[in-house]
Amino acid sequence: MPLDPSYIGRTYPPTPPYEVGREKIREFAEAVGDANPAYTLAEAAGEFGHSEVPAPPTFPFAISYRAAAQVIEDPELGLDFSRVVHGDQRFSYTRPVRAGDRLSVTVLIEDIKEAGGNDLLSLRGDVYDAEGGHVVTTTMTLVARATEEV
Repeated sequence: MPLDPSYIGRTYPPTPPYEVGREKIREFAEAVGDANPAYTLAEAAGEFGHSEVPAPPTFPFAISYRAAAQVIEDPELGLDFSRVVHGDQRFSYTRPVRAGDRLSVTVLIEDIKEAGGNDLLSLRGDVYDAEGGHVVTTTMTLVARATEEV
């Protein structure tokens, strides 16, 4: 059954704060194969002009995807996660994510489309720090593949 486009514009509550730690940044950098020393050494981060160890540019995916679980698990939306693949990801920064940040994400369903029997679900995650300052907006598209009958 196709996703209901009346859910476009639905916003979900902010997530509990996620504390960004240096070790999480290091692990993420290693996982994506980024050997930039600024992601692991405070001295190197300082040489690049950062007051604290920054996270790699795609790091917010980890917390925005957790926030997207609210949408994925929304029984009213009716998304069959067993048919979902990740289609696209984008980031729009106000400032870098840094070790010590406490970040919350508010998720919005931006769009629901159908293409070739597949449902395309576009989600926006607005990431804010503990003081309420905008850090980054993530945009992801999830594709719920068509059933074999289509």
